[in-house]
Amino acid sequence: MSDLNIALLPTAYLPPIQYYSKLIAYPQIMIEHFEHFKKQTYRNRTHIYSPNGKQTLVVPLKDRSERNVTKDIRISYNDPWQKLHWRSFEAAYRRSPYFEYYEDDLKNFYFEKKFEFLIDLNSALMEFINISLKLTIKPQSTVSFEQVNKDFTDYRTIISPKEELNTDPSFKVKEYTQVFDTKHGFISNLSIIDLLFNHGPRGMEYL
Repeated sequence: MSDLNIALLPTAYLPPIQYYSKLIAYPQIMIEHFEHFKKQTYRNRTHIYSPNGKQTLVVPLKDRSERNVTKDIRISYNDPWQKLHWRSFEAAYRRSPYFEYYEDDLKNFYFEKKFEFLIDLNSALMEFINISLKLTIKPQSTVSFEQVNKDFTDYRTIISPKEELNTDPSFKVKEYTQVFDTKHGFISNLSIIDLLFNHGPRGMEYL
C-alpha cells in the first residue's frame, strides 16, 4: 500500500477482488463521480466464473458517450439484463457453499429494484457486499472531478480489465477454492461475489 491514506477509485459494478483489496487497505476511500465515463471498464461490467469459464456481464446503458459525466449515466432496461444476470449467477454459483445464504438479498436487486443511474446501482450493491463481508468502511463520493495529485493514490485507470494485474504492484493474487476450478483451474480477480459465494464472511480473511 502507498504511504497515502486515501484511495481514489472509479465506480464499479460488483467490483473485482483487486478493487476490494483497496477498500480494506486504506482508511479512507473516495469514489469518483465526476469523471467522463470510460467504456469497456468495470464501471458497468463484471466477471464471474461460469460453468464454461470466465464470463463477462454488462449493465446496458442509455448513453455511453465518453463526454458524459459518470454520475449522469443512466441504465437501459430495453433488454431484460437483470434476469439474464441473475440466471448467470445461478448457473455459476448455485453449487457454491454460500449462495443460498445471500441469495434472497442479492436477488432483490434483480427482481424488485430498478435504479435509474448506474452510480446508484453500484453504490447499493457495494453496500450489500460490505455488509455481507462485515466491512465497516464507508466510501465517500467526490464532489468534483479530482485531478491527479499527491494527496491520494489514484486507481481510476489501474483497476481496469484493460490493464494487466502486474501494473498494480500492491495487489498479489492468491488462489482460493472456486466451484469449477477442477474443470477450468483457478481464475483470478473475478467479481467480489465469486469470493463471497465461495467463502462467505471468511472472504475478509482472504482479502
